[in-house]
This record gives sequence, C-alpha cells and structure tokens, in this order.
Amino acid sequence: MNPTLKKPRESVDLSELTQSTFPDEVLEKVLSLVQSHKDRNSASLVCKDWYNAERWTRTKLFIGNCYSVSPEIVARRFPKIKSVTLKGKPRFSDFNLVPENWGADIQAWLDVFAKVYPFLEELRLKRMAVSDESLEFLAKSFHGFKVLSLLSCDGFSTDGISSIAAHCKSLTELDIQENGMDDISGSWLSCFPDDFASLEVLNFASLNSEISIDALERLVSRCKSLRVLKVNKNVTLSQLQRLLVRAPQLIELGTGCFLPDLTSRQYAELESAFSNCKNLHTISGLWEATYRYLPVLYAACANLTFLNLSYATIRSGEFSKLLAHCPSLRRLWVLDTVKDEGLEAVGTSCPLLEELRVFPADPFEEDIVHGVTESGFVAVSAGCPKLQYVLYFCRQMTNAAVATIVRNCPDFTHFRLCIMNPGQPDYMTNEPMDEAFGAVVKTCKKLQRLSVSGLLTDLTFEYIGRYAKNLETLSVAFAGRSDWGMQCVLEGCSKLRKLEIRDCPFGNAALLSGLEKYESMRCLWMSACSVTMNGCRLLAQERPRLNVEVIKDENSDDSADKLYVYRSVAGPRRDAPPFVVTL
Repeated sequence: MNPTLKKPRESVDLSELTQSTFPDEVLEKVLSLVQSHKDRNSASLVCKDWYNAERWTRTKLFIGNCYSVSPEIVARRFPKIKSVTLKGKPRFSDFNLVPENWGADIQAWLDVFAKVYPFLEELRLKRMAVSDESLEFLAKSFHGFKVLSLLSCDGFSTDGISSIAAHCKSLTELDIQENGMDDISGSWLSCFPDDFASLEVLNFASLNSEISIDALERLVSRCKSLRVLKVNKNVTLSQLQRLLVRAPQLIELGTGCFLPDLTSRQYAELESAFSNCKNLHTISGLWEATYRYLPVLYAACANLTFLNLSYATIRSGEFSKLLAHCPSLRRLWVLDTVKDEGLEAVGTSCPLLEELRVFPADPFEEDIVHGVTESGFVAVSAGCPKLQYVLYFCRQMTNAAVATIVRNCPDFTHFRLCIMNPGQPDYMTNEPMDEAFGAVVKTCKKLQRLSVSGLLTDLTFEYIGRYAKNLETLSVAFAGRSDWGMQCVLEGCSKLRKLEIRDCPFGNAALLSGLEKYESMRCLWMSACSVTMNGCRLLAQERPRLNVEVIKDENSDDSADKLYVYRSVAGPRRDAPPFVVTL
C-alpha cells in the first residue's frame, strides 16, 4: 500500500475539526432525520456549524424538568418547535409528598409559545399544573394544534377538556391519564363539531363521570383513522360492542366495565366484534372482569403484545386461561390477585415477555389474603428469559430468589422491587437483603433504573457504586445505615441522573459528598432524611448553578424536611410559594 495515498494521523490539523466540512443544506438534511433528543443534544456539541444546524432543524423538544430552563431561553435557541414534552413536579408528588400549589404551572410556557410557536402541534405534559383557562388559551392560540397528552397533571376540570374538543379542529390525539382533575361531567364528548373526523387517539379511561354513549358512537363512526380508544368504566359491554363494530381498525383498546349481565345474543355479538378486530395489539381496562365474560377476548388475543390488567381483580384460574391465548405478549401489567399460580402461567405461556408489572390490589391492607411471593417471580424468570423491565410489589422476598431471577434474566435494564413492609429482611434467613441487590448490579450490566427495598445496610450501596456503571435512576426508601451508603453511590455511579431518597439516615456529609456530581445530574430528591438547612446552604454556596430548594413543614426546626436539587440554566425560579425556601 502506498503510504502517500493516506494522510498520516499525526498531520491532521485539529483546528479543522472545529467547523463542519458538510454544506449547510446537507448537514441540516442529515440532522432532520435524527429523532433521539439525546443524539441531537450530542450533535449540537460537535462544533458551531452543527450547533446551528441542529438548532434550525429541531422540531421536537423534551424537557425533563420545567424549571431547568425558561421558556424564553427555549424560544431564543429553537425557532421551529412543533412538539413539546414537558415534565413538572418531582416524581414523589405521586405519593403526596409535594404540597399543593408547589408550582409547575403551564401558563408561563403557553404565553411564550403563543408568540414564538403559533404553529405548535403537540403538547405532552406530566405532573404539571394546568387550569381550565390554560386549556382554553391553548385551544384558541394554536390553530393547527393536534396532540394533547395530560398525565398526572392537576388543576383543571372537564370544562377545560370541552374547550379543547370545541376549538381544536385538527386534533388527532386526546390522552387524559391519572390526573388530579375535577371530573364535572361527561358532556365534553358532545363538544366536538359535527364535521370533526381527525381523531386517531382517544383515552379517557381514568375519568369517572357518565358520558353520552350516543355522542361517543357518532365520534367513533366519523373518525375513520381512530387507532387507540380507551373508555372509562361507565361504558358497558353492550355499549363496547357497538363501538367495536364502528371501529374494527383499532390497535389499542381500553374496555369499560365487564360486570353487567349479557343475554346469549349480546354475548355472541360481543365475541364477534372482538374477533373482527384483527389489528389489536393492546388491551386494558377490564374493570370488574369475571370468568363469565373473559372468553369473549380470546379471539382478539393472538396478536396481543401488551395486556394491562392493572384494574382487573382477576383470579389465577381465569388469568391462566386468558394467557394461553396470548403467545405474543411482550408487556404485562397485573394485580397481585393472580397469585403465584397466575405468575407460573406467565412463565409457561409468555416466552417473549419483556416487561412485567405486578401491582398490589390492597396496598394498605396488612392482613392480606392474596398476593405474590418470591416463588411467582422466580417462575416468571425461568420461563421469560427476555425479561428486561420489572416492577414487583410483594410482602416477602429472599436473597436466593433474587439471585436466581437475575441469573435467569441477566438483561434487566429496569429492576424495581418493592417489598411493602419497610425494613423487611430475607424472611427465610432473617438476613438483610444486601446480597439480593448485589446480585442484581453484578449480573445486570445494562441496568439503568433500580428501586431497592427491604432491610438494607450500607453494603447494598457499596455494591451499587462498584458495579452499577450504567445506572441512571436510583430510588431508595427506608434503607441504609450511615452517610457512607449514599457516598458510595455518588462516587461510583458515573451515569447517574436521578437520585430519589426518602426515610433514610443520610445526612449532611452524604449530601455534600455529591458536590462534583449534581451538576451532571437532572435532580436529587431527599425527604425525611437527616439533612439540615445548614448542609443545604453549604451546597448552594459551593454550587451556585444548582437550584437548591427546601420544602418546609410547619413548625419544623433546622431540618430540611424535603430537599429538591436540580441543575438549571434559568437560575432560581420566580414562582416559588412561601413554603419553598430557595437557597
């Protein structure tokens, strides 16, 4: 090979790498094909040309913390945004640990978007404060608006949803999930114009009010592109049958209540309607499902990849029969009423399963008469080697069982084990559960999210810091012995982005050990720990680019009751309520 044909590595002029060698139009065309927000962020850091090209070609924006940046900064950098995903309150607001009126109001963002992005089409909000006035403003300010998703938001009512239905003429998706809203009535369904026919996704499963089934039927009949329909529990089986006849093209279905009695003719019609839904890959709902009517689903189960039974108190026998018709399942959510016997059926019938979530039917009932144990978990792992994501609520577990589970399924990326009795040891040996989570982090090299529970010493956190090198999110409750545990995590987990801690003995030394870490993380949450206001002040002084917020309870002393730390390019927020102390 002639060495003159190849430029030696040593002769490369590094200054040339600071600018792109691509024509602007080529670079912009290439970047317009990049969808991952993480990849786009990385591309924007290559050089000034790439930064500008990425800036002008980005149309979708993901913001994991609404206070990490201001809407004004966003508007200055990205001129062509059409889709925004925005998250607000800390995740522990789901457990009532964040007071009402904490913040995360969407209106300030909408005010800026209306001026800069009148062409905005999509808005996906999670844990944001949303008022009816904001929804009306949204509906009237963005004339081509298409997608609204509200998940775990609060502050609005069905009146706000009525405004969206009445004014968003191009709406394709309306997704309302698990919100703290005022469910006044179901009349919002009648607010869609008579000629409206663009809807592709409609989810109102979490609403409780009665709806006009006639209005829903007319809407479903008009929307020929409807592919996702999830109704609430007030929709009966006979009404569901009429909807399915009008929308056999559905790929995702959330049913209503399975309880009302059907005549033989109605049963046959419902069974026929399900059999005609050839494209279904997701079924959810099934409120109050009973063995009498579950067989109507069988004909639609062959192609199911996701079965969500988190609202169905189904028993192991009927559950096992249903699973026998679902050979293609990748995702399964169930209540612990299926017991270990039901999970054994999962291991037998679902070899392709990748995600399992088992929720407690009665999380606050101590004298439980049903539930799942380590036995069911082991059975699933034995039959489902492709399992990658698990959320498992139980009341007993052993170190040996967890070691077996991860040995059977070493590709876990998300492992969330919740032993519901705080401080519960291995019930067979009475030892701490350290070796269980040690096995998880040693075996599962792709682990990104971990939730720990049970009786845990600092050894668990030593294991996490030493072995969990790809961990991004860690949730801890009622665990640890000293500051050393938290220090091990902060020093060892180089990719950590979110750390959530409650009811642990970690104090100021643990908090301050993360000084070099927090600016590369999205957030830190600590509640009911041993952190003081002085420790929080020291953190704020040493890292002024961090927002250090303390939620103070009434009559509290020097303790920092709830600490929320996050990076921000916008500085301290301007809307903090009196009970939030910004340091």
